[in-house]
Amino acid sequence: MWLLDQMLRRLIRKGRLIVIDHDGKEYAYGPGTDAPLRIRLTDKGASTHIARYPRVGAGEAYMDGRMVIEPPHDIRDLVLFVALNAEGDHERALGAKGPLRKLLDRVAATVDSFNDRRSARKNAEYTYNLTRRLYELFLDEDRQYTMAYYRDPAISLEQAQLDKKAHIAAKLHLDRATSSGKRVLDIGCGWGGLALYLHRHYDVDVLGVALAPDQIEFCRERAAELGVADRVKFELMDYRDVQGEFDRITSVGLLEHVGTPQYPAFFEHTHRLLKPDGVMFSHCCGRAGPPGTTDAWTRKYIFPGGYIPALSELVSESEKAGWQVTDVEAMRFHYAHTLEEWYNRTRLHRDEIVALYDERFYRMWEFYLAGAEQAFRYGGLVNWQLQYVKRRDAIPMIRDRMVEESARLRASDTAPAWHLDPALKQAAKQAAE
Repeated sequence: MWLLDQMLRRLIRKGRLIVIDHDGKEYAYGPGTDAPLRIRLTDKGASTHIARYPRVGAGEAYMDGRMVIEPPHDIRDLVLFVALNAEGDHERALGAKGPLRKLLDRVAATVDSFNDRRSARKNAEYTYNLTRRLYELFLDEDRQYTMAYYRDPAISLEQAQLDKKAHIAAKLHLDRATSSGKRVLDIGCGWGGLALYLHRHYDVDVLGVALAPDQIEFCRERAAELGVADRVKFELMDYRDVQGEFDRITSVGLLEHVGTPQYPAFFEHTHRLLKPDGVMFSHCCGRAGPPGTTDAWTRKYIFPGGYIPALSELVSESEKAGWQVTDVEAMRFHYAHTLEEWYNRTRLHRDEIVALYDERFYRMWEFYLAGAEQAFRYGGLVNWQLQYVKRRDAIPMIRDRMVEESARLRASDTAPAWHLDPALKQAAKQAAE
């Protein structure tokens, strides 16, 4: 306990934390007096495991039941509490300890992000081929597994995800009057929501590609059900194998999986695929500061091969391939609100998720969502949206049309209700009675 005790005495400067060691001894940290957050360690080695590499050790200790958060608090409360105390210096406070461990972690992160074709497919299947039901339980009705756009933090997740699609579409510079039949490539198409949205609003033909078989199967089912499978097509394909010419290219939540060693190939190949007067749009998680590494816990359990890029990496690599960056937007805090709602929906379905997998998986998912939220709320992560062109005259000279088109699209749609909302289920039950 000595090592963890020393770390917490340096770290905790706000609020109050009580740690109960395996032998029942209590340790108190922080100046607060009201409603302390209490955690209990269940075995002798848990404290050392946490202290040596807090990001990995705390996650594994929680997953394995070696660290228990006592009610009324939960793991999100603990993660946000620690993040608030470490605000502005997360790497020093929560990263690997010791020069050798830090070096090994950087080397491992670099190797993991190489993402050749075999690794990319394997990593995509690991991340996205989980049971369909799992994603249905915590995502919005359209299964958008990327940041929602919260114009107002009080709106529903469904509305925020619909607004996100309008915001993206506006940056593609499409026009219903002239876009019919134009070809759009959606790289990393997820569960097909954006591809179907673009076809519905602009009558474009869309090819969505991804590497997770179940995602592509689900996308095809959606297109067939809507009667648009001849216009919105989905292929189990590496983006490096796509051929032809496209008027627009989108990638949402894709660059985090490409890996920096593959950035030159990504930007060069997409440059070949886009028509001279076309537009490419990219939305990804990003670092507000300089390049870094992905923590070992996330690489091991959630996104193997994943890396969140700095803006400097996205811009410098795209410039080498001949792209011109015509618009950049830093999306701050939106993902924190999104992850908070995903966490709450996950908690609502604890029993079903445990039945689908097991208790350890459920705790892993809780820790992942809470940890990601703190990084976007208190840490150094944002979302980057970038617009790229090959020709300077491919888009209007001012941004007014983006704003106007986004507003027009928002006004044309009504967000669905989440069919698993407890309030809706209760109302349906009462109506049936």
